[in-house]
Amino acid sequence: FEGVRRMRIAELGLEELQKYVDTLIVIPNQNLFRIANEKTTFSDAFKLADNVLHIGIRGVTDLMVMPGLINLDFADIETVMSEMGKAMIGTGEAEGEDRAISAAEAAISNPLLDNVSMKGAQGILINITGGGDMTLFEVDAAANRVREEVD
Repeated sequence: FEGVRRMRIAELGLEELQKYVDTLIVIPNQNLFRIANEKTTFSDAFKLADNVLHIGIRGVTDLMVMPGLINLDFADIETVMSEMGKAMIGTGEAEGEDRAISAAEAAISNPLLDNVSMKGAQGILINITGGGDMTLFEVDAAANRVREEVD
């Protein structure tokens, strides 16, 4: 909706920005149509995109600062994200039977990202959060589903 000229300016800006950052996540504005409907306001569409980034980034920071069974420190995060180039971020939530696989599938198929695949990723961070009833097998199934996408 922004036109060819603005798209080209954005692409040139991203190329320049890529020279100065370790990791870059791009959400093309055109992809907002994938998550919106006819009644979604312009403002709300951008809030949806912001929320996806917020939840994803919070998932990374929670790995460092929130107490959990497995925690990482900044050096771990830096190792995975340093000089990696383009990145994707995905979040998924699910309930009921097969909830772990369903949440992993939702995280893998983020409709806002533009043709970004996890295939061949050099690094991956997985944050799995659940209630006290989450089983070892569910965690394993979710992590394996994400790894399958990379291999």
